[in-house]
Amino acid sequence: MSTRVLILSASVGEGHDLPARTLAAQLREERPSVEVSIEDSLAVMGRTVGFLSEGAPRVVFYRFEWAWDVGFWLATAAPTRELAQRLLTHFGAPGLLGLIERHDPDVIVSVYPGATEVLGRLRRTGRLGLPVVAAITDLAALHYWASRGVDVHLVTHVESIEEVRAIVGPDAPVHCVHGLTDAAFGVPRLQDAARSTLRLPAAGKVVLVSGGGWGVGDMQGAVAEALTIPTVAQVVCLCGRNEGLLGELRARFVGDPRVRVEGFTEVMSEWLAAGDVLVHSTGGLTVLEALMRGCPAISYGWGRGHLRVHNAAYRRLGIAQVAGNRRELRVAVERALAQGRTDVGSFDGLPSAASFVLAAADAG
Repeated sequence: MSTRVLILSASVGEGHDLPARTLAAQLREERPSVEVSIEDSLAVMGRTVGFLSEGAPRVVFYRFEWAWDVGFWLATAAPTRELAQRLLTHFGAPGLLGLIERHDPDVIVSVYPGATEVLGRLRRTGRLGLPVVAAITDLAALHYWASRGVDVHLVTHVESIEEVRAIVGPDAPVHCVHGLTDAAFGVPRLQDAARSTLRLPAAGKVVLVSGGGWGVGDMQGAVAEALTIPTVAQVVCLCGRNEGLLGELRARFVGDPRVRVEGFTEVMSEWLAAGDVLVHSTGGLTVLEALMRGCPAISYGWGRGHLRVHNAAYRRLGIAQVAGNRRELRVAVERALAQGRTDVGSFDGLPSAASFVLAAADAG
C-alpha cells in the first residue's frame, strides 16, 4: 500500500503554495509510489478564517498598513494569543477534520501557519491521531508557525531552530532542510548565462526590486534610488500578481531604458542569479532564495507586523541589510554592490524535507 501525504497550503501567495508544490515534487522523487495531495486549507476552514486570512490582507496591505501591526500583536502577544488560537480552532477545526477524513492520509504536512496552529491543538488534545509535520519558511516571528502538538518542525534557516524550540519545547524535533524552495536554486547558475537568458545587460550592475507576490511596499521609491547610482545598468521591478502596480510602474518609467517592469515570474532563480542585489519588501522565501543564489538582500519598503521582527533578526544575524528610508536604502545598495555576491556554502549538505515527512508517515 502506498504512502499517502496530505499537504495543507493556503491561497494567500506563493509563500505557501510554492513550498507545497516543491515538497510534493521532492516526495515523488524520493518515493515514486507516494500519493500526494495538496489542498487549500482556507477553503475548508470557514468564511470567518478565510476573510481574516485572505480577504482582510487585500485591504490592509495597501490602504490600512497600521492594521497589520495591530493584527500581528493580537495574534502573538501573550494576553490575546491563547484566545486567538482557541477561536481559530473553533472555526477552522471542523472543516480541516472533514478534509483529513476524506483523504485518509498517513501524514499531514502544513505549510500555512493558520492550519498548523489548528492541527497542533487538535493533536495535543487527542482529536487528531495522525502525525503532523510543520514546514516553516520564515526566519523569525514564529509564534504562529510553530505549535505544541506538532510532531516535527522543518525550518529553512538553521538560525530559526532556537526560536522554534523556545516555543514548543527544548527537546522538540526541529530540522533545517532543503526542498521547500524551487529545486532550481540547488543548481549552480553563472551570472552571465542568467543575464543572457533574461536579456539583461552584460555589463554594469543589475538591481532587483521586489514587492513579493502581493506587490507591496515602496517599489517606486526603491527604483528611483537605484537609478541614482551610476554603476547601475538595469533596475528590474518584480510586481508579483499586483496588476495595478504593474501598470502604474510601467506608466511611471515608460521610455527609461534602465527600468524594466515585470509581473509574476516563475523563474526567480534566474533573476537572482543575474542580479547583483535584491531590494525586497516582504521578507520570507524571497530573501532565502536570494541567499541561496548569493545575491545580497536588502529589506525595505514595508516593515509592518511580522516584518518588524524579521528585520530585527536580519540585522542581528547579518543575513540581510535593512533600510528604514530612501537615504538608508541608497547607502545599503551601494554597500551591497561594493561587497559583491555572498557565499552559498551554508546550504550544502542539508537533509531533504521529504525524508522527514516520509519517516513520520512510516512511524505512524
